[in-house]
Amino acid sequence: MTTGIAGRRPRPGWAVAASICGAVESLTRALAVELAPIRVNAVCPGVVRSPLWASMTKTSREQVYRDTAASIPAQRVGEVDDIAHAYLYCLTQPFATGSILTVDGGTALA
Repeated sequence: MTTGIAGRRPRPGWAVAASICGAVESLTRALAVELAPIRVNAVCPGVVRSPLWASMTKTSREQVYRDTAASIPAQRVGEVDDIAHAYLYCLTQPFATGSILTVDGGTALA
């Protein structure tokens, strides 16, 4: 499953997104219990350079990336490959279930 950092670090105007992210995280844990021994996990990415931002102008999008990078410990936004590795971990780690793997460059800490 996929959630997002909005559930852990909401911003003004993000009430709906934060609620959805929180619900996905709860659903992940509940399904891990209900569907056991089937494993259920979620990845929680931060800002990622991806088509999600395509509706923004290129200038605005690049400003979001710069501002985000400057404000988090990793000092860069994520790349699609960063998040793909998180999903691969969840798929191949046989003892992980009900886990929320946060891959956000430290956004939740900032």
